[in-house]
Amino acid sequence: MTRRPFSTWLAAIGLAPAVSHAAPAAGPATFTLSDAEWRQRLSPAQYAVLRKEGTEPPGSSPLDGEKRKGSFVCAGCELPLFTSAMKFDSGTGWPSFFDTLPGAVATRTDYKMILPRTEYHCARCGGHHGHVFNDGPRPTGLRYCNNGVALKFEVAA
Repeated sequence: MTRRPFSTWLAAIGLAPAVSHAAPAAGPATFTLSDAEWRQRLSPAQYAVLRKEGTEPPGSSPLDGEKRKGSFVCAGCELPLFTSAMKFDSGTGWPSFFDTLPGAVATRTDYKMILPRTEYHCARCGGHHGHVFNDGPRPTGLRYCNNGVALKFEVAA
């Protein structure tokens, strides 16, 4: 198999790293707590995802079906990451968004599944949220696949 069809196949199944429109590379977090403070602040499920880069089971988050107008904020530090206008139903079982608020997330390449993926974190606290793929809708073509437990939803006033 040549490189081009292989990379096309990876993109088709959502495993190729997102390169266009990607957020800046992860830098130092500006909202920091000790491990003990994070454990006190977060539920065990939130801690596992946000601080240990875990993944919740697909279909487990009520935020996947959230349809009201509002903002999705980081469950760790409450930084707004997405608006409801950026959300779409990807059919994956996780809340998905085609874009982020400016400066809200930072990315880095993740090799945990052997093949490279683009992982994204909250730009303020460094909490892990999910991965971004090149199989989303227009206008960006991106799918920010987010762990629902890493988010809180704030209904618009």
